Amino acid sequence: MRHDLTIDDRTLSYLDFGGPGRPLLALHGGLSEGAHFAGLAATLGDDWRVIAPDQRGHGDSDRADAYDRAGYVADAIALLEHLGLTAAPVAVLGFSLGGLNAYRLAADRPDLVSALVNVDAPVEIPSPLGHGFLGFLPDLPYTAATREELVTACGPLGEGVAPFLRPLPDGSGWRLPFHPQDTLATVEQGYGSHWDTWLASDCPALLVHGLRSTALPRAQADAMVARRPGTAYVGLDTEHYVPFQDPEGFTKAVRTFLAGL
Repeated sequence: MRHDLTIDDRTLSYLDFGGPGRPLLALHGGLSEGAHFAGLAATLGDDWRVIAPDQRGHGDSDRADAYDRAGYVADAIALLEHLGLTAAPVAVLGFSLGGLNAYRLAADRPDLVSALVNVDAPVEIPSPLGHGFLGFLPDLPYTAATREELVTACGPLGEGVAPFLRPLPDGSGWRLPFHPQDTLATVEQGYGSHWDTWLASDCPALLVHGLRSTALPRAQADAMVARRPGTAYVGLDTEHYVPFQDPEGFTKAVRTFLAGL
């Protein structure tokens, strides 16, 4: 199920959950990785073949020189080309960072995207939000001598990250499934307005929104749906971390939307 693709001497690792169904490219959020879509893949069963890469700098994928939107999207395109999935468009889902990348992919390459699922990814990102939301990252260690030490250093994030920590190759300790500095570099590239990108595609779309999300305020979510034709909406009683705080509601919303395509 796990495979590697080499892009410019850099490894991009991805999970292909297989099955005879239509392909669904699933792009995870920051501080995350493709394995977090295992539950979604199981729920969708044989109807959809979920392909979930560890985006650059996450999971088992190598770190990259840059973390701009164009780089993330180029990786997604390279993966689709590698899998022979460019002859016909595919459905693309993205959460948070992955959502930004998903709707940028739909805008840049509409020939590759048949439908879009945006999970709580905004179109307006003010700088103070980014710094406040991830303000703990500058002091977060990437490695530690023991697994327990690294979990403790992660604070409230520790419980969720713990199952995904990686042992260092030389056996000297453990590392996070993401690099704090890479995440900060990604955040710096996301500030500003992305309305033009969101409105640039016209494929069927679903916005899954956390009703208590500070990353995507309700007024902005409503405007995103109203201004983009063909966009459905599902609001769930969560904060920003929709797939983790309401996994059943998330998978039901996605499954219902995909079934109507």
